[in-house]
Amino acid sequence: MARAVTVVADVVAGILGMWIVLYLLNANPSNDLARWVHGTADWLSTWAHDLFTPSRGWLRTLLNYGIPAAVYLVLGHVAADWLRRLD
Repeated sequence: MARAVTVVADVVAGILGMWIVLYLLNANPSNDLARWVHGTADWLSTWAHDLFTPSRGWLRTLLNYGIPAAVYLVLGHVAADWLRRLD
């Protein structure tokens, strides 16, 4: 069970990180992959939307998607460690 929690946390953080990279590299928003990653990242980071509103788009994207990625990683790995200790 701990491994599953770790994998889910890593995949979620990976999707958020992938959107940051795609945004920074000016990915084509009409591309199906870019659209899927952006939509999924938006849904995963809904709770942090506009948490920070700097005028520079790259910084806004980095903060508003990077912080949720870090939170999912930390919470997922802490939960996985807790589950391992229960065994």
